[in-house]
Amino acid sequence: MRRWPAPQKITKLFECIVPFNFHFSIVWVGGAGPTRTATFMSRFRPVHRGMLNNAKYRASRHECHVTPGPRIATFMSRPSLVLWGVLNKAQYRASRHECRGTACWAARQVPILKSNPHDLRKSQTKKTQKNMNDHKTDQQTPCCEEDDLDKPRSNCGVVGIYGSPEAAKLAYLSLYSLQHRGQESAGIATSDGEHLYRHASMGQVADVFADERMFDQLPGSLAIGHNRYSTTGSTVISNAQPILVKSKHGPIAVSHNGNLVNARSIRKELEQEGAIFQTSSDTEAILHLLARARASDMADKLREVFAILKGAYSITMLTRDAVYGIRDPQGFRPLCLGRRGDIHILASESCALDLLEAEYVRDVQPGEMIKLDKDGVHSRQFAEKRERKACIFELVYFSRPDSRVFNENVDRARRRLGKNLALECPADADIVISVPDSSNTAAVGFSRRSDMKFELGLIRNHYVGRTFIQPEQNQRDFKVRVKFNVVKGIVKDRRVVVVEDSIVRGTTLRQLTSMLRKAGAKEVHIRVSSPPIVAPCYYGMDFPTREELIANKMSVAELCTYLGADSLEYLSLDGLLASVPHDDGGYCTACFTGEYPIPPERIKDKHDME
Repeated sequence: MRRWPAPQKITKLFECIVPFNFHFSIVWVGGAGPTRTATFMSRFRPVHRGMLNNAKYRASRHECHVTPGPRIATFMSRPSLVLWGVLNKAQYRASRHECRGTACWAARQVPILKSNPHDLRKSQTKKTQKNMNDHKTDQQTPCCEEDDLDKPRSNCGVVGIYGSPEAAKLAYLSLYSLQHRGQESAGIATSDGEHLYRHASMGQVADVFADERMFDQLPGSLAIGHNRYSTTGSTVISNAQPILVKSKHGPIAVSHNGNLVNARSIRKELEQEGAIFQTSSDTEAILHLLARARASDMADKLREVFAILKGAYSITMLTRDAVYGIRDPQGFRPLCLGRRGDIHILASESCALDLLEAEYVRDVQPGEMIKLDKDGVHSRQFAEKRERKACIFELVYFSRPDSRVFNENVDRARRRLGKNLALECPADADIVISVPDSSNTAAVGFSRRSDMKFELGLIRNHYVGRTFIQPEQNQRDFKVRVKFNVVKGIVKDRRVVVVEDSIVRGTTLRQLTSMLRKAGAKEVHIRVSSPPIVAPCYYGMDFPTREELIANKMSVAELCTYLGADSLEYLSLDGLLASVPHDDGGYCTACFTGEYPIPPERIKDKHDME
């Protein structure tokens, strides 16, 4: 990419953005011939808020891809909304989550856009909609994942398949069952023994592989796959995984779940040596180190590379003739091995094996490297065993309740969480309800131990689209009301215990408490099946900063008042640890204690390497 300072050349770009006034500090331009690509970045201005079609939007980063013909623009805005209008006689759709057309703006952190709403006219013609569909491309600016409101963000899901002529389809099904681990992008890489093939795009699995003909372009009996939620790097197509590269060792593809806590220093050192990075993900550093490894055997190369890396990683890797599964020495993130006949499967959670009707064999052990090839399954310990630090939040919230992670059934662990919560924090009430869906099992455990009836007092709308119109005021509260509804006949004139698995910012629970009271609940008692979250995670979860975590701002009594509850109590750390098995080792509880097993580098946020 090169700098483009000439004002007369910049004006050519504005052919596609006549109604808009851009404010920028840096411009990069690339491409040749009829297609040009420009990226505007401004890192020092406040987030701009404006009006489009009488609806509020918030824009913060914008990328513009210019091509001949009708200019169709997409705006990614926060909070979510869908807008329609006309730009240069072509229809556009503005949405936080969907990106269509030849000119795209994506909201992230850095503002540059001011709009003139008077230049926009509403138009929803079938002809223009066809044009929008025709311009779909793998290289568009991404869809963001659905806002999970007041919850910690997910991490990623990885899979590996060896020995099936339909490896890509099995990987697809596995990713489908792991969709809860990441919704920003999805991808699959396959090998036919000679060549590696890859398809990855922004969005959820069903959208990325909506066209069944896509599997014809992914031949081979070996495959790996990835669902992404960004914990390092932006939500852009360049960061979608698996990452596929060509090296002197042959083509290699990698899918990664977790965060490398020394990725920034490794990247800086590699850049000083002349390395060129194509992504802002920490995963790419693994491939650069692998390309520099001096060993001749691939297993030895990997051992050399992972001796340098620090942090959390559960990885599936694909070469021409083998699939590898690798887990960090402290086992932060889950990875299991399964089998269906002669087909071997690696997956983040066992629910992927269940969908494939495969048998759960065992967990990949911390510091273990699994190689799947024509001779079967090979195991190698690439690092000395250390004290296991499995992420306990996988059992509290992230993993599906029907999964087996860290050699434990998630449903069983969550029932024990609820039972121990009832023992430590009893409540004088009539019924127990959950905040669906992640706290359902803990609420059942609380109900059984306390001899109070469990009721479905809150109903979650599972069919809320990833974008929807919101009123101008109380937009976050409106989002809660769209996603949850109170069953008035159950809660009216009753004292209610609300079981929740965690509290991050408290905004959702505050609104739910208000909704329960408006529905006639006499009392609302909140019980949380984990300790207060006081620290961010550096090992593969996207928690807010310390300043955004409400437990750092308020005492339990103050938070109870803020939520509008009659009482609020958390499960203690001892109660949490007593709810999970320890036969295979310990757990990471850094988000509850601030004590990190591996001290992270000083990092501002997940965009620090951009």
